[in-house]
Order: sequence, then structure tokens, then C-alpha cells
Amino acid sequence: MTAPPAGPLIPVVLRGNHVELHPLSLAHAEDLSSAIAIGDLWKIGVSNLPAPDGMQAYIAEALTLQSAGKALPFAQIDKSTGRAVGSTRFGNFEPAHHRVEIGWTWLGTPWQRTAFNTEAKYLLLAHAFEVLRLNRVEFKTDVLNKRSRKAILRLGALEEGVLRRHMIMQDGRVRDSVYYSIIAEEWPDVKEKLRRSLNT
Repeated sequence: MTAPPAGPLIPVVLRGNHVELHPLSLAHAEDLSSAIAIGDLWKIGVSNLPAPDGMQAYIAEALTLQSAGKALPFAQIDKSTGRAVGSTRFGNFEPAHHRVEIGWTWLGTPWQRTAFNTEAKYLLLAHAFEVLRLNRVEFKTDVLNKRSRKAILRLGALEEGVLRRHMIMQDGRVRDSVYYSIIAEEWPDVKEKLRRSLNT
């Protein structure tokens, strides 16, 4: 018997101890422009990030995908200040196959190498497996992005392989992408590991 498709991606606020994930809106554009401008983060060649003056278009494109039912973008909110300091999203949602990708993630430089990214991923994974009841969560990153690759592995994801000549970057470089996944059967162990790392 064919399983029914997963339910739709409905905007929701996900709350942690350090970060809250709020449905992305144009109201976050000013904060996000300021966050991405720190250290010229948007110029990093292993990510297709918007320039500060391109943030409204970036958000509008994400909201178009949300309207099509394919994505659910979030602003990452620093709970200590209430300001948006980065973005992440569910994307490439395939309800018939009960899978989604977590990605398009970035944080302003001062919030990197903190608990923010781990906690945001924990919140998204818990929502994917425990609320949406999905079978699979995917991640992908540039083969050259060693920091991102290590971070995904630390989450407990399994590296599956490389898609060669997968994407064309803003500077024209043809990128190879590495794919990773966590499946529903692995979530309890991954959840416990993340909870320990976050001391929750």
C-alpha cells in the first residue's frame, strides 16, 4: 500500500535556548543585510550568498519557493537581542517521498562557531522527524567547503557521495556537491547526541 504524502510545510516558530527560527519575511531584510556584511561574508566563494543590497531579492525568491510548497525558509534570531543574524530553510521538499533537505544556511561571522548552528539544526531535525514524520533529511555542500562538511558529519549525518559538476557558482566555478543524509531510524541516536552536545 502506498503511503500518503507528508503534510504541507506550514510556517512555524521553532524555539531553542540560544536561537529561535522564525518564518522568513521581508521584515528581516535589514537585520540580515547587516549580519551578512560583517567581514564581507557574502564574498565567500564556497557559498552562493546574497550581497547586503541583494537581501530583499534573496528573501523574495525564498518566499516564492515557499508559496510553491517546496521550501520553508527561516530567519535565525539571536534570543539575546531579538535580531535576525542568519537564515536557514527546509528546501527541495518531496511530500510523496517523505523527504526534505536542510540547507541554505548561513550565520553572520560573530555567531559562527557558537551553539547557534547546532541548535538550529536540532530544531529543524526534530520538526522534520517528529512533527512532519519524514523518512529522510538531506544535506549538501560544496566539496571544497571543509568547515561545512565537518559540521554536517558532527550532526551525525552519513556521507553518501559526490555529485560531480553539480552547480555553477556566482564566480562561474563549476562545483562538485557532497550529499549527506539522516534517516528516521537514525534520529533517536542523533537526537541524543545533539542533546548532549547542547546540554539540554
